[in-house]
Amino acid sequence: MTKARTARERASRRSDVEVPALGPLGLLRWAWRQLTKMSTALVLLLLLAIAAVPGSLFPQRVQDPDEVASYIQANPTMGPWLDRLQLFDVYSSYWFSAIYLLLFISLVGCVIPRALQHFRAWRSKPPRTPQRISRLPQYRKVMLGGRDGAAGPTPDEAIERAAAALKKRGYRVQPQDLGSAAPSVAAERGMLKEVGNIIFHVALLAVLISVAVGSLFGYKGQKVVVEGESFVNTLVDYDSFTPGTNFDADWLNPFSVQLNSFEATFSRDTSDPEHYGQPTDFNADVTLTDKPGATPQDVHLAVNKPLNVNGTKVYLVGNGYAPVVRVKDGAGHVAYEGPVVTVPSDSVYTSSMTLKVPDAGPDQLGFVGLLLPTAVSKDGEIPKSVDPGLNNPALILSSFTGDLGLDSGQPQNVYVLDTQHLKELNSMTSSNGPVLLDGQHRKVELPEHKGSVEFLDVKRYVGLDVHSDPGRIPAFISFLAAFAGLIMSLFIARRRAWVRATEAEDANGVRCTVLEYGLLARGEDHRLGVEAEKLTALWTSLWEDRGVRDYHLKSSDEA
Repeated sequence: MTKARTARERASRRSDVEVPALGPLGLLRWAWRQLTKMSTALVLLLLLAIAAVPGSLFPQRVQDPDEVASYIQANPTMGPWLDRLQLFDVYSSYWFSAIYLLLFISLVGCVIPRALQHFRAWRSKPPRTPQRISRLPQYRKVMLGGRDGAAGPTPDEAIERAAAALKKRGYRVQPQDLGSAAPSVAAERGMLKEVGNIIFHVALLAVLISVAVGSLFGYKGQKVVVEGESFVNTLVDYDSFTPGTNFDADWLNPFSVQLNSFEATFSRDTSDPEHYGQPTDFNADVTLTDKPGATPQDVHLAVNKPLNVNGTKVYLVGNGYAPVVRVKDGAGHVAYEGPVVTVPSDSVYTSSMTLKVPDAGPDQLGFVGLLLPTAVSKDGEIPKSVDPGLNNPALILSSFTGDLGLDSGQPQNVYVLDTQHLKELNSMTSSNGPVLLDGQHRKVELPEHKGSVEFLDVKRYVGLDVHSDPGRIPAFISFLAAFAGLIMSLFIARRRAWVRATEAEDANGVRCTVLEYGLLARGEDHRLGVEAEKLTALWTSLWEDRGVRDYHLKSSDEA
């Protein structure tokens, strides 16, 4: 009963104690400590990876605003809410930027105090020799002297030579209590282990900064260039362009590239029919003018061998055929003449073609069909291509007339022809049949006196991918630094060693010096025992002339 009453009294007294409030400054200090924990940085890194997932699930406005508008129009209920949550602008959203910034602050808060602490530890002296070295994980004793009656070195001499030897092994040493009965030396090595750890974290910060710089000030774009045509690095000359968040069009490098010729090499090994006709190499000869007024230079562009124009990379990423056609309208005027870029759809370069002719009169014209590089036809069958090489090119087209809808102001896909409001003139299913143009039939008149289409030639085109990332080189250097720091932190061992020397006599009464030494590792170190054995071998080589033996004293001393 008394014990229960006492417990209640203690609980009552504890409940009466008022815990002081943290206050604004204390709350900020607590929040800063929580933010700068390494566990918090890892959680933020995981959150950043999760936050990037919607960027691959939903179309992004910076890449394709038309697709975003189409998505919102197709989802009138959910689309506006997703837009309010900035799921179409993930990488520039407030919540993504907040996670990114918090991760950056967390890493800075982790690294700077750790670096300062290690700097102070580096400048400080190794810790003093413990009183009981024998309690260390690795402990040894050796006796110096006593062989053939030779006296061992004095304790001070032993410690001075031991300190010099440890210094050669990379230890920083601090002799202690020289002149006393038991002088010693404290040694420490492996300070670069923590340096590597700090380098690793600083490099991660540099990677984050480099990625941010690239996403803010970089850009990428695509352009299709036909043989004989040029590409000028201006905003209006791109087929598609994705700028960084803070990119300014005035920053574009004013260079130009003219495609002189393109050659695709295909396998012609008849002993390997499975891979016959497959592409083996692509090469483009271009003329590069790296700035206005500069001397043009002929350069070679190949796959995985991009052009580097003042930090801007130009890659060869695609190719195909561009048939040259001439279209005349019903009045006999040339409404279009030039190459038409086609899109390959199979391994033999059967390519789809779309041509819109808004300048035709009195009605606009449109064509869709196929380019067959090596056309082969059989009686009663549709021609098809049997080889990617340009051996017997042919065009099979369907023609349409009417309003193409280009004057409405609505953007259209150049590779898609909307035939919903057009009148069909030629097709596979119509009575007029398709428009077939090949080496024998170069020109075909369209029905209802709508004009004609003529097959003039076939050119090659290439797809260029232009990248400018100012953070690319810093990110690569930071990655190398992070890798080097990781290797340092993994393979450099942080160790401390202490050596103490005392005078003694062996069993024959000869004065000798007992050298005892122990080692301690910072963290796990499975090689600590190997290091102890190496120190034993080191003492043996230092005092070989004096004799180094296992420690054995006279029985009186042992007692």
